[in-house]
Amino acid sequence: MKLSDVLIRPVVSEKVNKATDKFNRYYFIVDKKSNKLEIKKAVEEFYGVAVAEVNTAVMPGKAKQRFTKAGFIAGKKPSYKKAIVTLASGESIDLYANI
Repeated sequence: MKLSDVLIRPVVSEKVNKATDKFNRYYFIVDKKSNKLEIKKAVEEFYGVAVAEVNTAVMPGKAKQRFTKAGFIAGKKPSYKKAIVTLASGESIDLYANI
């Protein structure tokens, strides 16, 4: 797998910002087939930082439904893999630099 295919996007939310400030952790949505070594290598290459630890979790898909004029519409949101990347002390990633 190419390293450019591993990282899909960073997760930006209030909960993630608190974890970043407190524990120096960053969250990424990654390809479901990628492993921890590929994720570590991709983050180090793209952001130029030293990664201390990588944790992963596969988030299951959820059933969703809504009511419309035509009645209930049921569907399912897809599952995805989330990576929690802990950086070495003194390192940081500026996710807002290229906006």
